[in-house]
Amino acid sequence: MRGLIWALLVTVLVGCAAIAGRQLDAQFGAEDVRLRATSADYRTHIAPILESRCVVCHGCYDAPCQLKLSSFEGLERGGHKTKVYDGTRLLTASLTRLYVDETRVEGWRQRGFFPVLNERSAAADLHGSVLARMLALKQAHPLPDQAVLPDSFDFSLDRNQQCPRVEEFDSYARDYPLWGMPYGLPALSDAEHRQLVDWLAKGAPGPRPLALSPAERAELARWEEFLNQPDNKARLMSRYIYEHLFLGALYFANQRDGRFYELVRSRTPPGEPIDLIASRRPYDDPGVEAFYYRLRPRLESVLVKTHMPYLLDDARMARWREWFLEADYQITALPGYTPQLAANPFATFAELPVRSRYRYMLDEAQYTIMGFIKGPVCRGQVALNVINDHFWVVFVDPDRVDQEYDKAFLAEASKDLGLPVTRQSNVMALADWLAYSREEKAWQMRKGEHLRQRFADSRGPALDIVWSGDGVNTNAALTVFRHFDSATVVRGLVGDTPQTTWLVSYSLLERIHYLLVAGFDVYGNVGHQLVTRLYMDFLRMEGEQNFLALLPDSAREEALAHWYREAPEEAQQFVGGKWFGELMPSQVVYHSEQPLPELRGLLKQRLDGVLDRRHSLRANLAPAAVSAALRELELLPWQAVALLPQTSVLLVDEGSRRHVYTLVHNNAHLNVSSLFDESKRRVPKEDTVTVVSGVLGAYPNQLLRVNAGQMQAFSQTVAAMTTEADYAAMLSRYGVRRSDPDFWAHSDELHRLYRAQGGVEAGWLDFNRLDNR
Repeated sequence: MRGLIWALLVTVLVGCAAIAGRQLDAQFGAEDVRLRATSADYRTHIAPILESRCVVCHGCYDAPCQLKLSSFEGLERGGHKTKVYDGTRLLTASLTRLYVDETRVEGWRQRGFFPVLNERSAAADLHGSVLARMLALKQAHPLPDQAVLPDSFDFSLDRNQQCPRVEEFDSYARDYPLWGMPYGLPALSDAEHRQLVDWLAKGAPGPRPLALSPAERAELARWEEFLNQPDNKARLMSRYIYEHLFLGALYFANQRDGRFYELVRSRTPPGEPIDLIASRRPYDDPGVEAFYYRLRPRLESVLVKTHMPYLLDDARMARWREWFLEADYQITALPGYTPQLAANPFATFAELPVRSRYRYMLDEAQYTIMGFIKGPVCRGQVALNVINDHFWVVFVDPDRVDQEYDKAFLAEASKDLGLPVTRQSNVMALADWLAYSREEKAWQMRKGEHLRQRFADSRGPALDIVWSGDGVNTNAALTVFRHFDSATVVRGLVGDTPQTTWLVSYSLLERIHYLLVAGFDVYGNVGHQLVTRLYMDFLRMEGEQNFLALLPDSAREEALAHWYREAPEEAQQFVGGKWFGELMPSQVVYHSEQPLPELRGLLKQRLDGVLDRRHSLRANLAPAAVSAALRELELLPWQAVALLPQTSVLLVDEGSRRHVYTLVHNNAHLNVSSLFDESKRRVPKEDTVTVVSGVLGAYPNQLLRVNAGQMQAFSQTVAAMTTEADYAAMLSRYGVRRSDPDFWAHSDELHRLYRAQGGVEAGWLDFNRLDNR
């Protein structure tokens, strides 16, 4: 009976929408894609409002209703009622990548996108625009005058999204009068509202085409010439670079306008308009015999979650030339694009020198690791519950790579290094864990034997196996923070006590990239996403075991036992297998009875010259009293830590100066070796807080503001929290809730400080995960 009632209700609603649509058609004409005028005002007056008030919720793949307002093309494309993120779909979803899968608005309409700008006659520019009516709804029904918004607002990530078309808007407004835009945040100012409404009333003219300066054109031409050299060495080099750099926000030295570019494959050569090859993955068959690597401007706003800056300058080109073009090796034949080959980089690029490949990835190791943090996984709890909340990453020294021996070894071992992405995007998972386990064990046995032969004259691994960044490269040490369903990677060894540490070799780094970046399909089915997570289990364990090889046997076993408490039996057998213990004993000399913390200290000493300290409180210029209060926050009792969200961004006002800090809540787990029931593996009494200088993370959960003179009181107030009521009282004094009338002014100031401090890495934060507490 309930199903029948629901079906009848849906039928009635569809019928009402159809009637409303016919009424609009009769009054303003039928919908038809309009050719919009352009105006210089868009970039100077309209885009800044959309960025600061709309992109902060409508920017990533999980933008509500797929409405990406980070560019005019996204605005013109409109919305869609289907979510990109669906953890239950059995088949792959249709690709809807802006600028890639369609270039015409008509094409997006055929894919089910509906307009949010008016597409009827000019007389309907306001009444026929979902955007205009959403803004008007907010003006007519502002937020309730209360600190915590009522339960009628749904802020859960998996909330049901209404996504009304214009003919459905009257019904939407009746049912959800408080759900105007910006959703669950204060309305725009009167001036901002008038600016947007006037623009919409004029037909929403778009931006004029970008004009490139002669210097930019010359730089583009120089790089495209470099990447499209005809000889086989250059062609294989360029393929390797593209498959690692396709997500990058590329920029040139001395470029002052904040413009970024992306590397794409085109059917047309340099000098002609780009004819994009829109493949699902970067290593898919291009479908044409001749294609070219091209640089095209990125037109979207810079969103922290997807922003991966990468500098192209003379020094970079010189290094690539040295590693790939001047090195002494031959390419006998260029590899093809069959799925089994193309998804396995050890087979595809077998003839590129191993050391060159590894040097390339280490050169910007933060970017390489950032790929699986900042790629298209805008929400990744399933993917990210495979890692701990706070860990360090260091790397095997590339000078330990023997060119010919390791090249032959990897080529031979590549059959044990096959990745699940060779099965494309429709797979049925879970039955594969043991199969991957066997492959990984076979690989580890091969590697163990390989190491014994390679280092037959040495007694075992010592600290010098860890790459020191050649004394200059700050990518040598990284810290990863997981924030439940998102994560952040920064340079430096941040925090004194990470939960684990990875020692990453070339083969491990390459597999992480091809599993989680090049091979991950956000539009794939549930099987693809689950098997990706399952395979990552083994990559994490390999990185941890590499690091633990530097410990004495007894300390290694103790660390493993702690990291894998109550883990599934098969995981315990895997990490505790004798094949791992058969590696050569560590040659690191220890002087204490606590080798693990001593090893962390030794790592800091070895990497001291290249440690990036921008996030360190000790390197911050804040007054001593402020710094002392911040350090006290890292010693909070667990009851207080449990009340804190994943990330809290704190602005400290010193009057003439302001500083920004982030409080990161690190969740502790018995283990991270199981896909399901994460809450049952939580150990809240072991949770910690790391306080860092600057903005950390793309999704702040809470905004805080404290005067410098109040810092000691603030620290004490937070330390005394034991209940949700205590937390609410703290926010009432120090918080900038999403309901705060000054929310937008605070947001503007926060972003201004972030741009000043973060430089090329800064961008717009995403407020989709702000708490309502």
